[in-house]
Amino acid sequence: MMIRITWKRVVLALAGVVALALAVGWSGAINVAASSGHWPITNWFLHWVMRNSVGTRSALESPRAAADPQGLVSAAGHFAASCAACHGAPGMRPRAVFQAATPPAPDLARTAKQWSDRELFWIIDHGVKFSGMPAWPARDRPDEVRRMVAFVRRLPTMTPADYARLAGGIAGIAGAPRFEACAGCHGADGRGRGQGDIPVLGGQNPAYLEAALRAYRDGHRFSGVMANAAALLSDADAAALARRFAALPGLGEAPQVRDADAERIVSRGLPNRQLPACASCHAPGKPYPVLAGQKPAYLAARLWQMRGDGKQVDARQSQATMPVIARRIPEEMVDRLAAYLGARPQ
Repeated sequence: MMIRITWKRVVLALAGVVALALAVGWSGAINVAASSGHWPITNWFLHWVMRNSVGTRSALESPRAAADPQGLVSAAGHFAASCAACHGAPGMRPRAVFQAATPPAPDLARTAKQWSDRELFWIIDHGVKFSGMPAWPARDRPDEVRRMVAFVRRLPTMTPADYARLAGGIAGIAGAPRFEACAGCHGADGRGRGQGDIPVLGGQNPAYLEAALRAYRDGHRFSGVMANAAALLSDADAAALARRFAALPGLGEAPQVRDADAERIVSRGLPNRQLPACASCHAPGKPYPVLAGQKPAYLAARLWQMRGDGKQVDARQSQATMPVIARRIPEEMVDRLAAYLGARPQ
């Protein structure tokens, strides 16, 4: 007997399959318990799909320069606070509660070498569905992701002493006093442990520091590292940390750099580009950050980040005050202006 295949029968068969799947799901027969694990074939298939997806998408989307080894201190501090519990660290096993997940988080000290820099960049930036691996919480901070890639790349060859030194010893450890935890990256002297991506906090305007901590905590200022560090701060914590760091010496202690073009932008702006003078906000008595003595590398990185990648039209980019101003700075002046501002006495 031959059964004739018609469109009607195909549609009915598909509808029956969908109805059966819904009925099985509704019945509760599918075991979603993490304690049950996956069948070996399921585990292989999911990892096979993930590896193929990461390989393809990282080749298309990740930058070629996917790692920045110049910011290992901030990356280590974030890893200690946010990642080590799941992934372990040199001299530290992953916590048992996270290893009881399905799938368990990989021990990166053993597995990081299995991935290329571009693949690590994609995973850290975008996360992985159904695995517990989150996306990077600040979507427009590829600089932070590149630093994390460089740090993860180092994990397989990093000693426990190296890890403790980079992470500040106690950075991110539960129960650590808040100042000591912050000092893991920013230094007990507030000078950022010599790292170009970590700003000098000593001598900064305390009101500005307090406002910045609240902005990171509340999602109004974007940094995956600082958002996590500030997440549990109360208003009183933020105020106390701001006062303590601001009371340290640091900013304002720099020689003057001579650059007539940069001086013109700082003191008078560029009216033909609708660029206001930097001194109109960043001057003594103003409620904005002190820039004298700040690290030029940090200032330049922030200006470039606020300018965006130039791929979007201006109307679709952030219209907040500083991103708009940063986009009006002539491209060839960004680094020179950062060098001048970072050294200029105020």
